[in-house]
Amino acid sequence: MQPDTANQTHTAEFVLVGFAELRETRLFLFSLFLTTYLLTLVENLAIVVLVRSDHRLHRPMYFFLTHLSCLEIGYTSVTVPKMLAGFLGVAGSQRISYAGCLTQLFVFTFLGATECFLLAAMAYDRYVAVCLPLRYAALVSWGACVRLAAACWLGGFLTPVLPVYLMSRLRFCGPNVIDHFFCDASPLLALACSDVSLKETADLLVSLAVLLASSAVIAASYGRIVWTLLRIRAAAERRKAFSTCAAHLTVVSLFYGTLFFMYARTRVASCISFNKVVSVFYSIVTPMLNPLIYSLRNREVNAALGRAFSCRSWKGWGKNSAIDLSHEWKQTHKTKNHVENVMDTQIRGC
Repeated sequence: MQPDTANQTHTAEFVLVGFAELRETRLFLFSLFLTTYLLTLVENLAIVVLVRSDHRLHRPMYFFLTHLSCLEIGYTSVTVPKMLAGFLGVAGSQRISYAGCLTQLFVFTFLGATECFLLAAMAYDRYVAVCLPLRYAALVSWGACVRLAAACWLGGFLTPVLPVYLMSRLRFCGPNVIDHFFCDASPLLALACSDVSLKETADLLVSLAVLLASSAVIAASYGRIVWTLLRIRAAAERRKAFSTCAAHLTVVSLFYGTLFFMYARTRVASCISFNKVVSVFYSIVTPMLNPLIYSLRNREVNAALGRAFSCRSWKGWGKNSAIDLSHEWKQTHKTKNHVENVMDTQIRGC
């Protein structure tokens, strides 16, 4: 890197190249990404509205699922609208200010880290439901769910503080063209004029800390679940129990697989063009697939969808949506039947 000198000019804005190499197919890509983005918004908003309006879904696992849907909406909205404007050639759509670039990087990292922690919290919920069913009401109470969700959001917010601060200390005095469709760390570091070794080290350590901590919770939770289910003698019950967690495991595999590739790799192995393809997958495609993965394998969500489109459900929507979530859980947890059936409820809804 070039040394910092007094007569260097600090870059005031950046130019996002996006998919300039595919200019001939920009209208097709615009239609494709716009459709994907709209589907993502509709699917995730439907999950939030459905859980909020149907009191039968006022349970911890669906509480976490609504948070995941909100994250997916924010995750895609940070990057996709500007990318779509770039495909259409809207004036100034490819330009982003220095402050705006760092803000986009901060928000994108914040939401991504929060999703890692939230997926770990959802894995813990399944572990308690399967392995400790008699203690489920106490361990995954309304207060515990709120605290877990708050910890996920707080941990996600704190994750990009140091990396973005170190990024703000770098000098950008040369080319201002970012070969990406949003302000990601790797293409920004390639434009820095000052030494980036400290920033690269901090990025690697923070990324590994988030990924390894959350994935360790998920691995430990499912390790205990597998051990518990292997002790069940009935083969049919084992298969049923294993299949019920397939949705969460699929989402985890898609999300963590791409993140480990993007942020835990060496810089020598990086390829910007291929990185853009992978970024599209985890920032655009995965948020669209997650609601489908959860809903298609979930009998309770499918039943709630059927009730939502019935005339009777529309008439009673206002009444159901006014039910307080904490009150519903307290009433449900009072009965012995809930404690005895909570494992089966969670298994059917995983």
